[in-house]
Amino acid sequence: MHHNQRKPVLSGLPFEALAETLKPLPQFRAEQVFQWILRGVSSFQEMSNLGLSLRKDLEQRFSLYSSGIEGRAEDPDGTVKLYIRLYDGQRIEAVLLRDGRDRKTACLSTQAGCPLACVFCKTGIRGLTRNLDSGEILEQFLHLRTIEPRIANIVFMGMGEPLLNLPQLRKAVAVLTGSRGFGLSKRRITLSTSGIIAGIRQLAAAGPGVGLALSLTTADSTLRSRLMPVTLSNPLSSLKDVLYDYQQRQGRRITLEEVLLGGINTRQEDSDALAAFASGLDVVVNLIPWNPVQGMAFEGRPLREPSNREVSAYMQRLESRGLKVTRRLRKGVSIAGACGQLGPSRMGGRTVPPNISP
Repeated sequence: MHHNQRKPVLSGLPFEALAETLKPLPQFRAEQVFQWILRGVSSFQEMSNLGLSLRKDLEQRFSLYSSGIEGRAEDPDGTVKLYIRLYDGQRIEAVLLRDGRDRKTACLSTQAGCPLACVFCKTGIRGLTRNLDSGEILEQFLHLRTIEPRIANIVFMGMGEPLLNLPQLRKAVAVLTGSRGFGLSKRRITLSTSGIIAGIRQLAAAGPGVGLALSLTTADSTLRSRLMPVTLSNPLSSLKDVLYDYQQRQGRRITLEEVLLGGINTRQEDSDALAAFASGLDVVVNLIPWNPVQGMAFEGRPLREPSNREVSAYMQRLESRGLKVTRRLRKGVSIAGACGQLGPSRMGGRTVPPNISP
């Protein structure tokens, strides 16, 4: 089905746009439809306060969703990964994370694939197919809420680079945080970027005021360029300036994420470079021991997980420099739902495309 032959999709529209789309229906009808969408109904038939003929009419003229759940995988730790098929046959993944303190977090994708080709991330293998629209971003949240209605935290750390799809991301965040939408707190939403300078500048100037995490991995510029090619067009020195500016304007602490690769970026010079990069910024460093993905290599050598001793030693070196450091708990490794593992995986005999986690 071609894009232009699709029926207009209602989920993912901010209320004003929905009311406009449903005209000449009166505003209170749009209000009812909007509330049903927020509640996650799967068809117009379930909208019980609308008359039968109106439900039929809506069904003929509109689609409620543009995507569908194609499969799911569950890890014993409570993590759930959804395989979602988009209208054009593209597939993305979204993950529900639960922690021991009963915190429930949705990890959402912003692109089908990813153009950035970081060596340690499976999603980048596939390259970028296209940006998601705001409805496709929001539908991931709606799909995850069918499993867990009380999700209060969102991380844009699934497939793709959020700052390369900022206009659609802004629309989705407006519905997630709007008083007429899900009413989530912006303080509970975090966007993770590989360091797109122009995008961070736009965030600093015009929001949305969500949390910012930088997937840094190493502050050694030469090594980072080899691990994360995005560094070549977004150099670390300029990146630090724009983070400083962002912090001055937004007043929020920034998370620096480091994916630790055994024997590669856990050296003394990496901790020195990181301490230098962090100075003058209000940051917390989040260490993410690399989650194994078969067949991934760096300059001819297979990537390996860092040993526990390696991680602890690195952490201690950073703490001795006065940095605040946390270590990410592994979630969803058995279902390839952990950071960096979203990607071309096999599901029900078909290849399901990748996902990117910071």
